[in-house]
Amino acid sequence: MLLKRSRSSLLQIRWKYWFKPWQQMDWLLLSLPVGLTIFGGIMIRSTELNQGLTDWWWHWLIGGIGCVIALLLARLRYENLLQWHWITYTLTNISLTAVMIVGHSAKGAQRWVNIFGFNVQPSEFAKIGVIITLAALLHKRTAANLDNVFRALAITAIPWGLVFIQPDLATSLVFGAIVLGMLYWANANPGWLILMISPIIAAILFSISWPFTIAFSEDLKFGLLGLIWSVAMGIVGWRTLPWRRFYLSAIGAWGLNMFGGELGLFAWNHVLKDYQKDRLTSFINPNADPLGAAYHQIQSRIAIGAGEWWGWGLFKGPMTQLNFVPEQHTDFIFSAVGEEFGFIGCLVVLAVFCLICLRLLHVAQTAKDNFGSLLAIGVLSMIVFQMIVNIGMNVGLAPVAGIPLPWMSYGRSAMLKNFIALGIVESVANFRQRQKY
Repeated sequence: MLLKRSRSSLLQIRWKYWFKPWQQMDWLLLSLPVGLTIFGGIMIRSTELNQGLTDWWWHWLIGGIGCVIALLLARLRYENLLQWHWITYTLTNISLTAVMIVGHSAKGAQRWVNIFGFNVQPSEFAKIGVIITLAALLHKRTAANLDNVFRALAITAIPWGLVFIQPDLATSLVFGAIVLGMLYWANANPGWLILMISPIIAAILFSISWPFTIAFSEDLKFGLLGLIWSVAMGIVGWRTLPWRRFYLSAIGAWGLNMFGGELGLFAWNHVLKDYQKDRLTSFINPNADPLGAAYHQIQSRIAIGAGEWWGWGLFKGPMTQLNFVPEQHTDFIFSAVGEEFGFIGCLVVLAVFCLICLRLLHVAQTAKDNFGSLLAIGVLSMIVFQMIVNIGMNVGLAPVAGIPLPWMSYGRSAMLKNFIALGIVESVANFRQRQKY
């Protein structure tokens, strides 16, 4: 009897010894993405059932490797990233520059580098580099001061520009979401954040001709909605910018939006590729080109609608099994969920993502320092934006942007990046102040 008790005690000691490095980890935060990865592999298998492909197997393999990396990162102190943040930033920019030199193109964009026979997308890992760099910059000098905001924007501008000229508009938008989320968490005035994104909205509104447009040339047009928006932003600048002379704030914000509108028109006419224009125009009016640029989105909506409440069942969705939805295993994996598991299945997937976001927010709130908190918020901003845009484009509420659904869409670089980001957040959770009992 005593021998059994001693063996049991010895096993408990060994168990505690081996798992002590992960004692404070948020196991729910890890298990939910693992569950999504497994489910994502099943859905990828469904989209490829009649094609003889093995992307579902690769999805699980890369997910398993990513999970191991996340567990290893959770054991390492995240504070060490502070010492290496400039090196991380430099490597990020070097990798993005290498894409333009030795990278190869696909679908009109040069985004991939071949490493030992595998295509690696550096822009995915650049998201983590930007998160680490911004967290290091803002953890002591908060965004409550405009100088620090401009400093953070200037640092982000280099990798953002390198990604934008690949061209990879979708990833550059993810960078913007990360910056906005982290600046807000670092006490930036919400009015400043509105002013930051206002030129993009102005660029859209300036191109809308309703109810009338004043046109001086092809690149110089003034839409009424754009003018109204610019005046409104002038008022926001007057109320929020800390300049002594209020008219400088108002005129500066108004001029920024006027310039943004004209820059948007110039980019439309001379910068954006044809496929990028097609994606935007097909989103606004999908029936204008139902067999061309709008085909993906229309087919996705039909598949989701066909699922009704409970879906057709796994491996039984006609749109999925007959391959009517292009790129379904990557950008449009959510349409397979909608068709085969219906509205209820979509709600379950959304609930899992919401729970992941809540756990990320909890880690940010309970982190022992600003650096760890900002790291968690950066990852949260990245996941939320990618989830909203991907699901939005599947149901027709957002233009097709080529943004994968985290842990579910097939994509080896994206999968590894998501688990690396998760491992960094788990390190923040693991090295919080020990709870007292």
